[in-house]
Amino acid sequence: MFHVKQFEKVLKESQQDIEKYIKVLLEWQKHVNLISKNTIPDLQKRHVLDSAQLWKYIPDSSKTLTDVGSGGGFPGIILGILNKVANFPLTITLIESDNKKAIFLKEVNRQLGLNLNILSERVEKIENLKSDVLTCRAFSELNQILILCRKIVSRETIWILPKGKGYKEEIKNCQFDAQIEEFPNEYSEGVILKISGVKYE
Repeated sequence: MFHVKQFEKVLKESQQDIEKYIKVLLEWQKHVNLISKNTIPDLQKRHVLDSAQLWKYIPDSSKTLTDVGSGGGFPGIILGILNKVANFPLTITLIESDNKKAIFLKEVNRQLGLNLNILSERVEKIENLKSDVLTCRAFSELNQILILCRKIVSRETIWILPKGKGYKEEIKNCQFDAQIEEFPNEYSEGVILKISGVKYE
């Protein structure tokens, strides 16, 4: 995983691209509901930094990352920007079933030169996709995430999932054996779950 000082350096060097992304986001927000209007005044903390912190949990050996239910691009676009600046050899795929949001993601990808793969499809219908790391934010509860994403993961996949205050109940209701680590979320009352070794059989 990234050393904190390395992460801070990459985040600082990413500011220009992040600002450009936010400008496009706010322009599109006038016509497409990309994020909750209530979170716009605190967008930097609630969305940008909350997404960026996930970068620290990506193993150095990772080659592919999939972000499921990318919506307005959190965390997928932010991770794509950090990946570009860090010159990290990570192939990133964003999955978003809402066509308007997918078009937005493609436009950001083009304008920022992020070289992301963007799929406008429901995740449970996707096959032939390898995910060393899987992220999703505000997508679904834990057990449902594990069910919907089973075709695009393996036993070796690392899941990095920001979760809200009800995360303990979600873990309790999880029907799959897995190693679950909890890390404090620096920007909200929830946690970041790092999950590995998910057993489907």
